[in-house]
Amino acid sequence: MSGWWESAVIYEVYPRSFADADGDGVGDLRGIIARIPYLASLGVQGLWLTPFQRSPQVDQGYDISDYCDVDPLFGTLADLDELLVVAHEAGLRILVDIVPNHTSIENALFEAALAAGPGSREREMFLFRQGRGEASELPPNNWVSVFGGPAWHRAAPDSATDTEWYLHLFSPGQPDWNWENPAVGEYFDRVIRFWFDRGVDGIRVDVAHGLFKAEGLPDSATVPTVIDGLRSNPLAMDQEPVHEVYRHWRRVAEEYAPARLLVGEVNLAPERSARYTRPDELHQTFAFAFAKLDWNPDAWVEVGRHLERVRAETGSAPSWALENHDIVRTVTRFGGGVRGRRRARAAVVALLGLPGAVYVYQGQELGLPEVDVPVALRADPMWQHGGVSRDGARIPLPWTEAAAGTFGFSPEGAGLPWLPTPESWGQFAVEVQEGDDRSALALFRRAARAREVLVGEGLMRAGAPLAWGAGDGSAPGRVIAEHGGFAVVLAMGERPVVLPAGELVLSSEPLVEGLLPADAAAWVRVSR
Repeated sequence: MSGWWESAVIYEVYPRSFADADGDGVGDLRGIIARIPYLASLGVQGLWLTPFQRSPQVDQGYDISDYCDVDPLFGTLADLDELLVVAHEAGLRILVDIVPNHTSIENALFEAALAAGPGSREREMFLFRQGRGEASELPPNNWVSVFGGPAWHRAAPDSATDTEWYLHLFSPGQPDWNWENPAVGEYFDRVIRFWFDRGVDGIRVDVAHGLFKAEGLPDSATVPTVIDGLRSNPLAMDQEPVHEVYRHWRRVAEEYAPARLLVGEVNLAPERSARYTRPDELHQTFAFAFAKLDWNPDAWVEVGRHLERVRAETGSAPSWALENHDIVRTVTRFGGGVRGRRRARAAVVALLGLPGAVYVYQGQELGLPEVDVPVALRADPMWQHGGVSRDGARIPLPWTEAAAGTFGFSPEGAGLPWLPTPESWGQFAVEVQEGDDRSALALFRRAARAREVLVGEGLMRAGAPLAWGAGDGSAPGRVIAEHGGFAVVLAMGERPVVLPAGELVLSSEPLVEGLLPADAAAWVRVSR
């Protein structure tokens, strides 16, 4: 079944850092409502909202205590309903984040499990186990949490009678659900139907390859792989029963008219990730191998060809992204400074020229760099547990140039935002870029509008064959991705490169004597 999402550009909104309407220094739903005209002006088709549900905010919302309510930090259900109406009137679809692998220690079901004690039905909703050692003083197995440290926590550390531990693949404040218990699946049935009934257009599934664990919870025989500060345990991820969950959710999504979108965070090799988007499972997963690329032509071609091989073999089309709230921003990742900004502009043009769904992250359209947040002000639990901070990609957006206050993130006279904004932040402000046809924002809008035209011509459909090529000795650093007579060209070396013969549609920088300059990208309708 085809859907609006197949060639859509979807914009990730991190509510904490998008716009603060009530002046408490934290972004909120009313801030998003006020900025819907701006979002609609970008030429995107959907908004993905990261968690705004009730939460003690141990992991900035990814520890949900009530999946069917809005945390007062962000507003109310009435605000969410208004946001849906305003967004839909502006032609924008809304995706909400659901976290089915784990919950919060403040979830009423987990609090009931702690109170009920060992052997109770309440504890069967989670993964409680007796520890090792004579007095259960050691964790039940040797698993390490994604954030670092043991993946187990004592249920009642001071009790001589309750000696059980509970599993938390992330922080101790995020206990894992027991998906072997059918009652957990029934609980999440109610959750997803609640949001679909309310009018959301889809859900993004956090840690979608999690949920089930290896039978018996055996010790891990290998040291966890650490990627970007996160530790991976194959015994706790990508277990076969998870696919039946998504088959069921797909049936639920298709009960609605129009059908709702299911997109999964599946941080696995492309061959494994492709299994989650079989025709009766999730509609999309993110292409993480692509999202984490540096400015390296060989790596772009290698990853691009790998994803294309998987698509050809499985029919699983990648969903493209280069930034999100967990990844270092491209300006910084691609070298920083003036050159990093130029490369990030080129990357946005390249991204929007690829077939299928594209996801962009708030501030990417402004060319925001990563910020080195002072240690004392870091809020990311990964910093406390694993020594890696993601705060630098989560700095509140600059809306106005004025150096005083919060650059328009909060109302005038409000206090400091939840994360500090650099003194130079105003130069990237929406207000500044609105008046500059050469700005990153203006380029993003031109590319998004041009993409809409191409979508109308059928050129950006998901699953289109995509041929990746690298430059030869005469064009070092050139990368070409071609589909349907349309080519995306990147000049990733030190010299300008020749474009394929044809019509120039768009370029991130002006051509120089007919050549694409270094650190630039272009779209070309190729002559045949």
